[in-house]
Amino acid sequence: MFHCQIDHLVVTAPTLERGAELVFQSLGVELQAGGEHPHMGTHNLLLRLGDSLYLEVIAANPNAAKPQRPRWFSLDEQNPESEPRLAAWVVRTDNIQATCAGISESLGDVEVMTRGSLQWRITVPADGSRPLGGVAPALIEWQAAEHPALKMRSTGCSLLRLEAFHPEEMRVCALFGILGLEQAVQVLPLSSSEGPYLVAHINTPNGVRTIGAPNRRLERTRESFSLP
Repeated sequence: MFHCQIDHLVVTAPTLERGAELVFQSLGVELQAGGEHPHMGTHNLLLRLGDSLYLEVIAANPNAAKPQRPRWFSLDEQNPESEPRLAAWVVRTDNIQATCAGISESLGDVEVMTRGSLQWRITVPADGSRPLGGVAPALIEWQAAEHPALKMRSTGCSLLRLEAFHPEEMRVCALFGILGLEQAVQVLPLSSSEGPYLVAHINTPNGVRTIGAPNRRLERTRESFSLP
């Protein structure tokens, strides 16, 4: 068994503005600027959830060239009408190659990524999909002495609980057991007709709030919303 830890939660959106709106309406907090991922043609916004944990909103970067490969986290499936959602999550490991070789599911190829001065290795399926519908995490191994969350602005938020809903409960539990995540994530069953999804319960200055739900329709706020 490995001893992985939740590293960050991933909200995908057609634009950063739309993703930031979802986070603001769900959690009542604003995000801070992130950066660009040149290899994937994406960019992000960030929310600190602890010393080694954060949430990111990620979208295709309209100012970047489209990559020669599918973007990660199924972002190529986004269109202007797509709803932002908690679509994926990432877990940290000290040895990504050994972890990939020892688990029960294929989480993708190990690729080197950068954002500004940061560099890391992460699993990305060749087709850009989200393994097990986003319930299976991506693996990450940071190439840095300290976690990037330490440099993020504190907003008083922290992850209380992450729930993973999937029709193949035992399959998901087997994967989480190998990764050492059985205490970190609650696996809940679904009928075979329902699609997988994630729900995160987060402590905020406004109390415990949740983000993520099946087929969630975001009600657009009537007030103007600007990025922090």
